[in-house]
Amino acid sequence: MADELAGKLLVATPGMLDPNFRRTVVLVLRHDDDGALGVVLNRPVAVPTGEALPAWHDAVTPPATLFQGGPVGLDGALGVATLVPGASSEAVDPLVGPFGLVDLDADPADALSGVTGVRVFVGYAGWSGGQLEAEVAAGDWYVLDARPGDLTTPEPGLLWRRVLRRQGGALAIVSTFPEDPSLN
Repeated sequence: MADELAGKLLVATPGMLDPNFRRTVVLVLRHDDDGALGVVLNRPVAVPTGEALPAWHDAVTPPATLFQGGPVGLDGALGVATLVPGASSEAVDPLVGPFGLVDLDADPADALSGVTGVRVFVGYAGWSGGQLEAEVAAGDWYVLDARPGDLTTPEPGLLWRRVLRRQGGALAIVSTFPEDPSLN
């Protein structure tokens, strides 16, 4: 199963009650026998990118805020980019599909060659070997194809619904599931 989930989206099912992941959309950046690593795409925080990384404020895709990538490693930042097919930059390490990791110590002018969008994440989501597979098997996550625009959507708060809706069928119906079903 190594790398099977890399480049995929994990979309929390309505039954996911863990507050770290409720209604989240996670882009899996790495997945192997040792575990998985991803970033939550739809949790912007009210901290402008420029407060933490002044040089990157104008280089990130709007909204120019930091995003909470997950509950692990909150003392560090990850830059994730969407890349033009075949593009290369010394400041961006290609990961999977159109996604790459940005060297946030690099000059943004040098790093943006071949890049169509950048987001900066504080923290990440991490799973030990077999943990994510068990969560998927338990029905905590929908595993769906990612699109390059998912990383840099201008309306991250709507991403959970939009990703589900574009699947059609039963998942499109799930996209209408209320935040609090007891209020229906």
